[in-house]
Amino acid sequence: MERIMESIFDVAYLAVVITLGLTLVRRSGRDLETRLVGIMALVLGCGDAFHLIPRVYALNAGGPEAHAALLGVGKAVTSVTMTVFYVILYLVWKRHYHVTTPRLLDLAVGGLAAARVILSAFPQNQWLVYRQPLDWAIYRNIPFALLGILMIVLFVRHGASRRQDAFRWMWLAIFLSFGFYAPVVLWANVSEAVGLLMIPKTLAYVWVVWMGYQNFRERSRRTVAEQQQGLQPQAASVTPRGTEAG
Repeated sequence: MERIMESIFDVAYLAVVITLGLTLVRRSGRDLETRLVGIMALVLGCGDAFHLIPRVYALNAGGPEAHAALLGVGKAVTSVTMTVFYVILYLVWKRHYHVTTPRLLDLAVGGLAAARVILSAFPQNQWLVYRQPLDWAIYRNIPFALLGILMIVLFVRHGASRRQDAFRWMWLAIFLSFGFYAPVVLWANVSEAVGLLMIPKTLAYVWVVWMGYQNFRERSRRTVAEQQQGLQPQAASVTPRGTEAG
């Protein structure tokens, strides 16, 4: 029953995130911010698919240990795509709050992302074995954690106090995702039960994407309202037929 429930959860998660991503990209038009959120969701969903689809297969075909190499490749890909996800989220933050960032901040985000990807590429990670070395799991996640902390600070500074902001709780979603992920990195090899924390961690990312979708809906409503307001003065200036001076 547990493997069936996990399989259903994984497939449902991928379907929701990828569907939202496709919807945002398709309906974004010239709205770059919405398109970035859509691309971000697709990177998240498609990247996680490299890990979750093999995991669903492994759960129903002999267990994860029998498919260690397949799962390891998926985890390696996800390690990269999650990094790209946060880089895109940084671009969304800049666009959403109309922030002109110092070059040093851009370099910090790019440097942390590059460090994460480079560390993930080292053979010492031993991606193809079932129980990978803890030390390298920590090494590759240090720049990733710093990138997450940076994003939390940025969203707290610009969005936490804005009650009408769709991204008001973005900092909390990021905080929760890392809060649930950290114990998995440190203790998943000690107790498989710790791996269950990946479920709330995954839900935190769904929340991130959902906030992006809510932001799109609010932006769309504002655009429609502005267009209607722009038409009202024009309508008022038209003289009704039959009232012209004879």
